[in-house]
Amino acid sequence: MTFSWTPHRFSGGALALDVANSVILRHDDERRTDRFEATGHMESFPKAAANFCAERALFGNILPVQRENRAEFIALRETIDRYFRARVLGEDADALLADLLTALARVLRHAQADGLDAATVHSALRLIAMPDPERMKICRNCGWLFIDRSKNKSRAWCDMAVCGNRAKASRHYRRKKEETAP
Repeated sequence: MTFSWTPHRFSGGALALDVANSVILRHDDERRTDRFEATGHMESFPKAAANFCAERALFGNILPVQRENRAEFIALRETIDRYFRARVLGEDADALLADLLTALARVLRHAQADGLDAATVHSALRLIAMPDPERMKICRNCGWLFIDRSKNKSRAWCDMAVCGNRAKASRHYRRKKEETAP
């Protein structure tokens, strides 16, 4: 199957969340897919981010993470996901914040100034200081993290065109099935 980075894959609303969301079905061990594990996907992510990421105007042209820094970058991605997911769920995230700040500092020490890793650090720092933290949510369909920028803060899906439609179609299918059941 051919893969490409599409606008849907950048529906987090911030580069740090889009990086965290590079793991598909994170909490389903059987179907979990890490897009950065596939050959060339991590290298092509910065160019796609420059086209589709909500923060693209802040970063301009982003370079791929240098090969020797990739393990630290992946560890940062996982720490970003753990911290912001805990924060959205209302869990005590203080210890996780300390872990995140440590990971951010570690990555920033080795990152190129215009690299994906440095841009992700800056994005995560902006998210930590976000004035409306209740705007960060977890998609009800796919589990991705996203920022709800709707006027009334009622968005439930990372992307209405993909996850919203899937959820609505699933509800419709279940209703129809119940109606036809004897």
